[in-house]
Amino acid sequence: MDQTKPLLEVHGLTKLFPVDRSFGLRARREAGRFLRAVDDVTLEVRGGETVGLVGESGCGKTTLGRMIAGLTKPTSGRILFEGHDVSHMTRGVRQKLRRSVQMVFQDPFSSLDPRQTVGDAIREPLDIHNVGNRARRRHRVEELLDQVVLPRRYADRYPHELSGGLRQRVGIACALALNPRLIVADEPTSSLDASVQAEIINLLHDLQLTTGVAVLFISHNLDVVRYLSHRVAVMYLGRIVEIGSTHEVSEDPQHPYTQALLSAVPEPDPTVPLKPSRLTDDIPSPIDLPTGCAFHTRCWLTQDVCRERIPPLYAFDGTHRASCHVTAANRGAASPETSEIDRGTSPIPR
Repeated sequence: MDQTKPLLEVHGLTKLFPVDRSFGLRARREAGRFLRAVDDVTLEVRGGETVGLVGESGCGKTTLGRMIAGLTKPTSGRILFEGHDVSHMTRGVRQKLRRSVQMVFQDPFSSLDPRQTVGDAIREPLDIHNVGNRARRRHRVEELLDQVVLPRRYADRYPHELSGGLRQRVGIACALALNPRLIVADEPTSSLDASVQAEIINLLHDLQLTTGVAVLFISHNLDVVRYLSHRVAVMYLGRIVEIGSTHEVSEDPQHPYTQALLSAVPEPDPTVPLKPSRLTDDIPSPIDLPTGCAFHTRCWLTQDVCRERIPPLYAFDGTHRASCHVTAANRGAASPETSEIDRGTSPIPR
């Protein structure tokens, strides 16, 4: 594959969940209120690249990941995988996509069938897609156990016999079984102890280097994302508010929300004082978003323009983009030719 072309392209992806839609509204075919889980997101992942997607709980990270993996249908927008539109998939296209895009889930216990042995769970994707004969599948299971550093004797164990970290290794082996091009890892370490988290993070890092698989790593932990990722996308209330290389985003953050996230990361040096966050309010409801920039209710830089207009992703240095009117004006950042407001792509107006 041409490495200059994205493996995955997401354009204007939106997901709305209806809430409080009464029988009367349905009978009159009137629209009720919607929870805007993902709001006009554009993103790309290149072959062999790890992109970190970070944000608070409830910001839409998991929903975005599930849409990319084909597990949730988008309300609008396009998903291109290897140049092919997979947004509205036929059964055949979905089957092919699931061989190329796999997901590692947050809870390694609920994602595994308690009635299956570890070997059966890892072999199941091979059975579903008719990969090789029985001997070849058995050999592939052994290869995968070796890859995720699990002794082969664990093939006959059941999930309840394993610790959380070992179960997550099984989940990663299942995701790797079909040699996917892209893995969506949805907070794969959040339910694990700190020491086990480090083991799984290092395992994912090593597997990415040895297999060349691209990874969309979803997490609320910006420190972990910085360690694993080539590029970082910061998400707030369904929108990507900053994106760029890991160095650009961590060393020169342009969006106040990114600055607040970084201020919450403790320094390993105990002599370095904590930098308190300057957030001024609670996170708004995704059902009733504020006008203009959704972050303006919590931001210490808020000006009138922030309350009136949704900021586009302004271009800073290199590949760095951030959606903040104030920092863009201070830095003289270039505005994209067409902003989200001008495109008018949102199916439900705010």
